[in-house]
Amino acid sequence: MELEAIGRKHAGEDQINWITAFFMAMFHVGAIAALFFFSWKALFVACFLWWVSGSLGIGMSYHRLLTHRGYKTPKWVEYFLTVCATLALEGGPIFWVATHRIHHKYSDQEGDPHSPIDGTWWAHMGWILMGKSMHHDTTTLARYVPDLAKDKFHVWITKYHYVPMIVLGVILLAIGGLPFMMWGIFVRTVVGLHATWAVNSITHMWGSRRFSTRDLSTNNFLVAIFTFGEGWHNNHHAHPTSARHGLTWYEVDLNWYGIWVLKTLGLAWDIRKVNLAEIKGGLVAAPNGGLDARRSTGRTPRRSIGQKWIVLAIAFQLRDTIVTSEGLHADFEPPQNDCLLHRAGRGPGGARGRA
Repeated sequence: MELEAIGRKHAGEDQINWITAFFMAMFHVGAIAALFFFSWKALFVACFLWWVSGSLGIGMSYHRLLTHRGYKTPKWVEYFLTVCATLALEGGPIFWVATHRIHHKYSDQEGDPHSPIDGTWWAHMGWILMGKSMHHDTTTLARYVPDLAKDKFHVWITKYHYVPMIVLGVILLAIGGLPFMMWGIFVRTVVGLHATWAVNSITHMWGSRRFSTRDLSTNNFLVAIFTFGEGWHNNHHAHPTSARHGLTWYEVDLNWYGIWVLKTLGLAWDIRKVNLAEIKGGLVAAPNGGLDARRSTGRTPRRSIGQKWIVLAIAFQLRDTIVTSEGLHADFEPPQNDCLLHRAGRGPGGARGRA
């Protein structure tokens, strides 16, 4: 199935979505107000829920499991992780996965929902605030996610993705009062949102590039820390279906560690990982002849003085040598004969093995 572009020109002629803008403003105001309700217990609750929603939810569920099918789990585990993801306030699974699959199809080109080529603000947050909201439009989005559209649970949770957040807010207010609710809902959500948005903006502008890909993706240490491993974005764009994004010991990838724990418990199998030995052996040629994608796109985002300070802040991260690789952009199911990826888990007889 061919994916249709839904980039800036398809977002509603840059009209502000006032409902989305109102709730975003409310959460940011709530996060500032939470400073007056600080307690160490509330901070701990916020950090724990940040991990639940950002790592178990967005990273392990929406991204690596549902979007790219980098591994398999029992359905009850998939559904549990999906509920965790709804707590991040980033929409239901059908909306999130459809948007991300389109992003990979048109990454940093016309049709990318959140490309920095359309501006830093647009890539970071503007694309969420502008245009017609598609969070509940499962009919339109279904063609981008036929696998999820056939699952009644994913259709239902996409329609009512806000319910788990409301339930959590009530529970936090009941057991810890305003401090728990303000920090566990507002602060944690705002930090998590900007961390995810940083993957869309910062890691497509600043960082190091190990692989020569068709887009502007980079590896960014700071973004990786705040997103539990999603900041190794150049690695990811070079090998989208790999469940592991941090490819070396110093590329900390907590989301991968979580998947490894599931595998150890027998709850994850058919895990796709990059075969570094084959990459270093140079078995695959670059799609653009080894040219840096920043030059091949013909357009590089401009950097302001403030942006240059951010560049200085991340300059300490390790710089990797560019290695040629094939930019794999699987729309739905990963290719079965990908020489750079191998499956770990079920052997020929169906028994679960080790990665």
